[in-house]
Amino acid sequence: MPKVFVTRKVAQAGIDKLSGAGYEVEINPQDKVLSKEELIYYLREGKYDAVFCLLTDKIDKEVFEAAGPQCKIFGNMAVGFDNIDVPSAKEKKIMVTNTPGVLTDTVAEHTFALILSIARRISEGDRFARAGKYHGWEPMMLLGADISKKTLGIVGLGRIGSRVAHHAVKGFEMNVLYYDVKRNEEFEKESGVDSAGSPQAKFCATVEEVLKNADFVSIHVPLMPETQHLINAERLKMMKKTAYLVNTSRGPIVDEKALAEALKAGVIRGAAIDVFEHEPAIEPELLKLENVIMTPHIASATEETRAKMAELAADNIIAALSGQKPPNLLI
Repeated sequence: MPKVFVTRKVAQAGIDKLSGAGYEVEINPQDKVLSKEELIYYLREGKYDAVFCLLTDKIDKEVFEAAGPQCKIFGNMAVGFDNIDVPSAKEKKIMVTNTPGVLTDTVAEHTFALILSIARRISEGDRFARAGKYHGWEPMMLLGADISKKTLGIVGLGRIGSRVAHHAVKGFEMNVLYYDVKRNEEFEKESGVDSAGSPQAKFCATVEEVLKNADFVSIHVPLMPETQHLINAERLKMMKKTAYLVNTSRGPIVDEKALAEALKAGVIRGAAIDVFEHEPAIEPELLKLENVIMTPHIASATEETRAKMAELAADNIIAALSGQKPPNLLI
């Protein structure tokens, strides 16, 4: 009977799929992020045929070696796979898969929740009311910013970025400026034109063009060497003083110290982030600021979506152990 190791408790739907396929499923009994040494210990002892892993698991050459020759696949329950040493997996002839698509709408919704919250100062207002500071309506109290018909900048028009842009155009009549490695003329056509007859979605050849002209900038690129600190002190200074930065992709894409300084100095008006440069640690200066909203990497955290992610990760493993090509094979 094939054995599968699950590095942490996940939605039962995924476990049930693996068990239903006739596999022996063992789940990390500690229900915490395993250190590299702990993960290596479990893999060496268990001699598993597959590993169901998470974005918090750092999978490198030593981990692949510990998994042994019988291990065929590491099924990552995430869209991004920056936690996995892909070249080493290729060298060891171990398959790696991810879980794209099923979390697109959920992350896009969370992104827009952050946009709305930072613009309308929702978190500040909540803290204000809870602290007993609300003594009646005032005309100048906690003034925020409108969203409708403003300009949203999208850096990375992939599945999630394009969905955020769709909500912006169709729901709030926003204009969209986007940067990506390639132009998406089909998306531009679908977005239509505004009341003045101008395209509501426009391709920008550089990140800088997006930053200089957007009222809100939302980051949706994968973490790679070339995107680390893509948003740095220099680029933050290019943004409007009234602009907001939103990041639901990966923390290291934004230089967190530079962001804190920019927020303190009024270089930009605010930021809303779901991911952090050194998770789970957060830049201490950010914690002191009112003009930033932070959520603990929960953009895909709905019951429905986490169940779908777990099922898709299980489907990938089942396919691999059945001698078939997994639906989301990376290598």
